Amino acid sequence: MPSPFTRKFRSLLPGQQSELTIINADGTDRDVILAVDDAIIEAPNWHPGGDFLVFNAGGEIWRINVDGTGLSRIETGTIRDLNNDHVLSPDGRTIYLSNQSDGALYSVPIEGGTPTKVSNDHATPHHYYLHGISPDGTTLSYVAVEGPEGKKRVNIFTIPASGGPDTRLSDVSYPNDGPEYSPDGRWIYFSSERDATEPGHAQCYRMRPDGSGIERLSTSERVDWFPHISPDGTHCVYISYPKGTLGHPPDKDVRLMLMPSDGSWHREIIALFGGQGTINVNSWAPDSKRFAYVAYPVLN
Repeated sequence: MPSPFTRKFRSLLPGQQSELTIINADGTDRDVILAVDDAIIEAPNWHPGGDFLVFNAGGEIWRINVDGTGLSRIETGTIRDLNNDHVLSPDGRTIYLSNQSDGALYSVPIEGGTPTKVSNDHATPHHYYLHGISPDGTTLSYVAVEGPEGKKRVNIFTIPASGGPDTRLSDVSYPNDGPEYSPDGRWIYFSSERDATEPGHAQCYRMRPDGSGIERLSTSERVDWFPHISPDGTHCVYISYPKGTLGHPPDKDVRLMLMPSDGSWHREIIALFGGQGTINVNSWAPDSKRFAYVAYPVLN
């Protein structure tokens, strides 16, 4: 039976499917709760209440119970170009969304409804990509793609969750991505090419919420993206691409990795075919024992 998802943006390869999966942080008990062969699904968030996941597909936002039942679309009005950069408020009442077509941020009640624009209009290009929210729910962390074609820069900012001025945390020419608050609010975890000796060599870092005190957390030859901190603040999951990868593209042999919050060791959880859409946003369960991701295997 065809899935209910709109086909928009990229498509699956022949013989490929999207598998929304839950796994223990030690790599055991992998459970595919939704598999579709006609649409790209991406970037699960785990609701703070623990009962369901939120993900995007075809420019829309969806929810599904952790046992795979109860699939339904969350109403977002006329905002239907949503990408895989979205977060949930700590109280679970609100979804904050990045819209691809206008590059803006919006908020919508978890039950669905009319979206409220959060982001600002800029005289020069400033395309918002959302990644984190402070533990008190008052501040969003995001990256902005700034500048015209050929001179683009990707830097880290914050903005009040209710709307307000943008605060710049970085002003550099190399790419940065995935800024996400730690549960105690003392750090923002992110990925960056700040120490790269060759194009694309992103690693994992953390910094203070004002942009100071940057610490490097991974030192691999591989390309490491999107460190996601567990709700108890003890561990991070991140995605690791093969050496030489530029950006974080789809359809690659990747590894999901585990490290403690200080980056003192690194361990592979699982290898899979995926990349873009697999784990762009935080998907830890509230119990900090499991997380969700999307794999894109080619079955034939």
